[in-house]
Amino acid sequence: MDEHDDEFEQLPPSKSALKRRMTALQKLGETLVALSDKELAQMPIEDERVHEVILEARGIRSHSARRRHLQYLGKLMRDIDPAPIEAALDALHQRRRGDAAAFHQLEHWRERLLREGDSAVQALLEDFPAGDRQLLRQLVRQHRREAEAGKPPAASRKLFRYLRELTGQE
Repeated sequence: MDEHDDEFEQLPPSKSALKRRMTALQKLGETLVALSDKELAQMPIEDERVHEVILEARGIRSHSARRRHLQYLGKLMRDIDPAPIEAALDALHQRRRGDAAAFHQLEHWRERLLREGDSAVQALLEDFPAGDRQLLRQLVRQHRREAEAGKPPAASRKLFRYLRELTGQE
């Protein structure tokens, strides 16, 4: 049985396995094309030709031409190690999730402050002692006056900016 297992391990990958790998590389290329310039600059792409093809793909509007170009990108990516790029993309997505969670936390605090008033101000100051109680109370009161008068929520925006400053998420 050991001889049979050794023979099995020496077989080349199946046609289906190769196709799955090529499709995965092409999808990785599509993900790279969708990144912003700043995000793309953070990716460890050592092959200059791959980088050029990614930039070219951004300007192609025709569906079929874009599809062919992405297939070409997938073909070029066969010659590079995708692991560092995938790791960098995972780190980027992790950072985005963290940013989104922090943003939702700020929204939660703002809504709570506007809904509960002084009791929420006290709770916020327990978590962030460097906060300015007077400014927070002033912004909450100003928001209520604006809401009653039917004005745009300028105080709510100011409160959000202050919370972002206070929590260090600028």
